[in-house]
Amino acid sequence: MPVPFRRTAAISSALVTLAAAGCLAGPTPNDTTGQRLRVVMLLPPRAALSPLSDDAFKLSRLGIAEALTTLDTDGTPQPALALTWSRTDDRTWRFTLRDGVRFHDGTTLNAERAAHSITRAATARPKPRILDGIDLTVTPDGPATLVVRTDTPDPLLPQRLSSPQLSILAAKAYTGDPRQAGTGPFVLTHLNGTQGATLDRFTGHWAGPATAPGIDVSFVPDGTARTAALRTGTADIVEAVPAAQATLLPGDTYREVAMPRTNTLYLNTRHGPFTDPAVRAAARAAIHRDDLVHGVYENRADPAVGLLGPALPWTADRPARAQHPATPAAGRKIVLATFSDRPELPEVATTLAQHLQAAGFTVQQVVREYAHIEADALAGRFDAFVLSRATMLDSGDPVAYLTSDFTCHGGFNIAQLCDPAVDRAVARAGAEADLTTRRARILAAEKTILETDAAVPLLHERVIQGNRPGVVDAVFDPRERLLVGRTTRVTR
Repeated sequence: MPVPFRRTAAISSALVTLAAAGCLAGPTPNDTTGQRLRVVMLLPPRAALSPLSDDAFKLSRLGIAEALTTLDTDGTPQPALALTWSRTDDRTWRFTLRDGVRFHDGTTLNAERAAHSITRAATARPKPRILDGIDLTVTPDGPATLVVRTDTPDPLLPQRLSSPQLSILAAKAYTGDPRQAGTGPFVLTHLNGTQGATLDRFTGHWAGPATAPGIDVSFVPDGTARTAALRTGTADIVEAVPAAQATLLPGDTYREVAMPRTNTLYLNTRHGPFTDPAVRAAARAAIHRDDLVHGVYENRADPAVGLLGPALPWTADRPARAQHPATPAAGRKIVLATFSDRPELPEVATTLAQHLQAAGFTVQQVVREYAHIEADALAGRFDAFVLSRATMLDSGDPVAYLTSDFTCHGGFNIAQLCDPAVDRAVARAGAEADLTTRRARILAAEKTILETDAAVPLLHERVIQGNRPGVVDAVFDPRERLLVGRTTRVTR
């Protein structure tokens, strides 16, 4: 289809910018076999690929780092660096490590090194989100056995230990140098700040060497530029194609993946106008979700009916919830913030501002790149914040997300919510081992959270991943933990 002039100009300009920055460099000159993968990622590293930050997910997505367990499509833990595990009592688990695993620096995985890795993550400040609400200790018991003890019963510890935040890495990764520190099929050899990274095939991987000889990674926050890289054939795999840009692509170059990811408006319950539940109710009542789904996302999203969406079919049987009565906004001034790395979010914020203004609010908008706004959001410096949040990212179970975002000591509590009823409901869900009962308690916890109006779910996203023709075995992971696998390759 013809491309409007303004979009063509924007794409051309974006390509010039990328080329000047060296972001779309081709294969390295010393490649003699196979084709290197060219991957364009959404967000630049926040902490030089430190595993003690959210960069841990990049280490996982790029096939650098691996955890003790992994999850299948149903969220059931499967062997990874640990082959077997068993629960010896309510608070104690034993994990037996896989034999013959080597780190990229040549050292061998053993129980002592694995215990050191998890302990470093568990004692980090800030604490990894996956460990919100739980403390654990890890000790070796012989060369190949780990004993993991938790302060409270944790029936889903094997799922928790699948999180990229608890990946097993060589000691050097925790001293500021993530190069040659993982166990995955690709080894990080060079990081070019926030611009890009170079990975090579790790020939000593325990499951056999990767098919592709390496990966050239570019970090490109601009959605138009990411799409342009796919259209022009200068990228093989592209993260997070914006919904508005997907219409510019041939249908065989992208795939929509139903994601457990919710676009949510968080309201500050500790400071400002939204400390009043009736004012929060007024904001919730002002929002028209169809304007967001049809207008901003061009029908590539689903209106939210809760925090957990249709990617989790069992959430359809949620209990009815009460709604707090609203009070007139009457010119109340609020600061509404979001980040620009996901291009839909500023448009969502603008549309929400219109809704809120129509209801009587006076709205000031703040938009920055995520790396420059997260600290202020977590510190409660905005009245409202629009966030695209993966609800199953950390453990394959929503309890980790609910704990992190909505409990008193949650590490990602943008709403600044501290409600004893919420804490009790989330803790009750987290303590349940029976899956059917656990899911019912999760939905009860969701109900308790939403009745506070601290969070207003807007829509459930369908993440669009771009793959150039010729890419084989690209990974479409609804949990956003994997992007490139051991057999992912390209023929050009």
